[in-house]
Amino acid sequence: MKENTLKLNFAAYKDRVYACFIGKNIGGTIGGPYECTHDILDVKGFTTAPGTPLPNDDLDLQLVWLHAVEKLGINAINATTLGEFWLSFITPHWNEYGIGKVNMKRGLIPPLAGDYENTWKNSNGAWIRTEIWACLFPGCPNEAARLATEDAKVDHGCGEGTFAAAFVAAMQAAAFVIPDLRTCIRIGLAEIPADCRMADSIRLALDCYDKGIPAMDARNIIQQRNADIGNGWFEAPSNVAYAVLGLLYGEGDFKKSMLIAVNCGDDTDCTAATVGATMGILGGIAGIPTDWQSYIGDDIVTISINRGDVCRKLPFTCTELCERIAKQAPHALFARSSHIALTGGADDIPADVAEKLLAACDSHIAEVQPQSMHFDFTFMSVDAALSDTPDIAPGEARSVTLKFTNNWRVFDKCQYNLTLRWWLPEGFTVEGGKQCVMLPRMDPHYPDACCSTRFTLRAGETVNAHNRCVLEIVAEGRITPMYIPIVLLG
Repeated sequence: MKENTLKLNFAAYKDRVYACFIGKNIGGTIGGPYECTHDILDVKGFTTAPGTPLPNDDLDLQLVWLHAVEKLGINAINATTLGEFWLSFITPHWNEYGIGKVNMKRGLIPPLAGDYENTWKNSNGAWIRTEIWACLFPGCPNEAARLATEDAKVDHGCGEGTFAAAFVAAMQAAAFVIPDLRTCIRIGLAEIPADCRMADSIRLALDCYDKGIPAMDARNIIQQRNADIGNGWFEAPSNVAYAVLGLLYGEGDFKKSMLIAVNCGDDTDCTAATVGATMGILGGIAGIPTDWQSYIGDDIVTISINRGDVCRKLPFTCTELCERIAKQAPHALFARSSHIALTGGADDIPADVAEKLLAACDSHIAEVQPQSMHFDFTFMSVDAALSDTPDIAPGEARSVTLKFTNNWRVFDKCQYNLTLRWWLPEGFTVEGGKQCVMLPRMDPHYPDACCSTRFTLRAGETVNAHNRCVLEIVAEGRITPMYIPIVLLG
């Protein structure tokens, strides 16, 4: 065990995970009836019947991600594998969900699948499903943000919705080891580009609170700042900022925090559910009022997943969901060489934990490149970026830049000669690039253990609806032939 390992009591960790999803269910149930309301509200509590929560896709999708982790293991989770689970188990085709799924069915690989013709990529569908990553990596905001980014790339590409997911996941993961909300928010901001609209909106919420501006006036200021983007009420920068307003202005009071978020209007089930989940992590189940706990109970009611197609039964209660996440967390933490250990003893969290987590933040993980795709091949990975959209007409060309990375550069001292060959549709030609490139090992001359080349793919006199150009990569001395599909749409 590392000397700098942070220790979390396993029972206390499970209590927070359970409180996280009870809070999620409470928020989704209180806010659900007002979703799509564009005005400031005056909600004072539940309006649904007692005893059961409302169904909510915010929680549904995370059941599928749990199934993916249980089936594949945490190191196999990336945008492409999650994309396959989208296509198999998630039923809605609304907004960005539908666009991402249709693009994948066309053959586009995430994050390109989340970018192409997606007018909803700045919207709310990704930051609402971050708790699974935060709970699998308590106290590891960088890992939680990395996985939330992979998740978001499927249906939000390089949009603000992806930055929002990285922010929320990091904030929530930090909340397992840092009781101060403002510090958790700082850590979340450190995981996203400082110049993105999402970061600007969070900083604006903080500024309004610090200046003593009333909560609903702050809400109006945020809404006006972002009036030019997205699809009106459904964009991520304002809605995440409304959740932050609830957390700030609620000042630790669960009910007050929840109702402030709901009364901001817009995507009310999402904002309230994220407030409830975050406060559940911060305070555990003791911080959630017992009358609100009993009002919604322990059940999980689903609306947007195909349970009949899931090989392993998904959880039907928050209790079971908590147990299954807690079973996976030690494996996930070990697999990613985490500094967190879940133990039977007392918490052991150093006083300078915030500084250490901030120093480890890595905002480039959320800087997804437009028109790009990522491919993992065990010992190496490939990033492919198109010069423009994947649309192509007869005689047109699209350039593709390929970056090859030696994944095992720390352990494997070998460099590799890569032989490249294109398989093209009839009439297509390829120009430029290299037929053989050298993938270096890490040394002072190649600190990133990467190499790149650029090809231009040119269509002939006719193109089909789908034109699949495939790059074959063979690494000398390795057994795995690798194939990169580049789909161009006629």
